[in-house]
Amino acid sequence: MPVRASIFLFCLVWITMAQLLAQEEKEKTTALKDLLSRIDLDELMKKDEPPLNFPETLDEFEYAFNEHGQLRHIHTGEPFVFNYKEDLHRWNQKRYEALGEIITKYVYERLENDCNLKKEILPVDATEDEPKSFIYMSEDALTNPEKIMVLIQGSGVVRAGQWARRLIINEDLNSGTQIPFINRAKEEGYGVIVLNPNENSLEVEKVPDPAKKPSPDASDEPAEKRERKEERENKKKKDFYEKYRNPQKEREMEHIPIRENSSPEEHTLYVWDHFISKSLAKNVFIVAHSYGGLSFVNLMIQREAEVKNHVRAVAMTDSVHNVWHQEANKSIRDWLREHCCNWVSSPEPLDTLVDPMLNDCPRVSAGTEKHELTSWKSFHSIFKFFSDAHKDHEDESSSSPVTTRSSHRIKNEDL
Repeated sequence: MPVRASIFLFCLVWITMAQLLAQEEKEKTTALKDLLSRIDLDELMKKDEPPLNFPETLDEFEYAFNEHGQLRHIHTGEPFVFNYKEDLHRWNQKRYEALGEIITKYVYERLENDCNLKKEILPVDATEDEPKSFIYMSEDALTNPEKIMVLIQGSGVVRAGQWARRLIINEDLNSGTQIPFINRAKEEGYGVIVLNPNENSLEVEKVPDPAKKPSPDASDEPAEKRERKEERENKKKKDFYEKYRNPQKEREMEHIPIRENSSPEEHTLYVWDHFISKSLAKNVFIVAHSYGGLSFVNLMIQREAEVKNHVRAVAMTDSVHNVWHQEANKSIRDWLREHCCNWVSSPEPLDTLVDPMLNDCPRVSAGTEKHELTSWKSFHSIFKFFSDAHKDHEDESSSSPVTTRSSHRIKNEDL
């Protein structure tokens, strides 16, 4: 009997403690709610975001490129600062993007004034009113009888002449632009064609269609009642934005695709058909970074015979192509093994052979683990690769195709 009484007493104490703990937790929750209710949410949540109006030139941004091609503040000499205003990430990002647009124009100027490239409008038969894109070419791109170099960038915001906007802003022009490739190519006697695979559409502000019919649910309502309802909804939205200082509403934009250039793959194919394939050069060499490698493989699938006849070597840098997903046939895969090399991001020293994920083309280290740096870090190796491939092709006239092809494969495997 005493044992039962002890057990009962223990259970009673345990239940009482549990109830007290639950009550204490409830009181804590109530206290927290009370505390939150007394906090001025207007002050807590408001973000007095400055207008999204940014400078339109480097001078107005108070930045300039120094003699080393590095972007520096003209007064302090400091690198670009992303967090210009604390706790306003969206505004800082918009400021960064505005600077990026200025950088794009700056690179275009360098291509035209320093590299002496000319702009070619696409489509070649574009009307005055339709959306247009463009590429850059050297004066001898179509007339150089010996060789041309074609540069294809990756995807994203980068435009003609750029490998990576982030590198241009945070590192230097040499690593982030294609200018070093263009200058050296011209020094070594190449004609040059610079593609612009991400300029796929014209961005315009979306204009509401006044003739647009109301939704079926609202069509049965009298027009006056519907207008009052819309006014109330608009006022609610306006009050909400004002109450919490919501970031400024951006203009609603729409994209009008550029004819036959509405994607990187379309653009690459178009430039091949209208420019590269029409060049007098006997030897075409291609540098393709990231998505540019995928665009090249797509080109080869579409124009296999022409590519094999003109292209002597392809240097890919951290290419994202996939011969299986892109359904490249065996002859294409064999050709890639013979004529391509992919410099990939890797901790291994430059040119160290890397185990291939797919058996399509040799993969070697670019000497960096940063994807966007792979083109710049493999700069010298790429030109040597092209020089060796060119020499091999020249030797074909005096040696058997079998011997030359085997020699070229050994060179790739020895990289």
